[in-house]
Amino acid sequence: MAKESIKARDVKRRRLAEKYAAKRAELKKRVKQGDLQAMFELQRLPKNSSPVRVRNRCRISGRPRGYMRQFGINRIEFRRLASQGLIPGVKKASW
Repeated sequence: MAKESIKARDVKRRRLAEKYAAKRAELKKRVKQGDLQAMFELQRLPKNSSPVRVRNRCRISGRPRGYMRQFGINRIEFRRLASQGLIPGVKKASW
């Protein structure tokens, strides 16, 4: 289990990334056109507003590694739920 403070930090980063997404896209477009002022404005945005800083985490345990994007959970939780038959269409082969 991930610490609650780490999960909260990730939620904050996700919110900031959504909040500044449109502004960041507009500034990046202006920077590509050669506008230096837009580059400085882009640097003034909060660091945590960048979508690169958001970490994908398991919805159940909060574990960041082994994350399966299609299901939104990590590999350990996926295996546990599949063994219980809670994920439709998944059959246990030889694990």
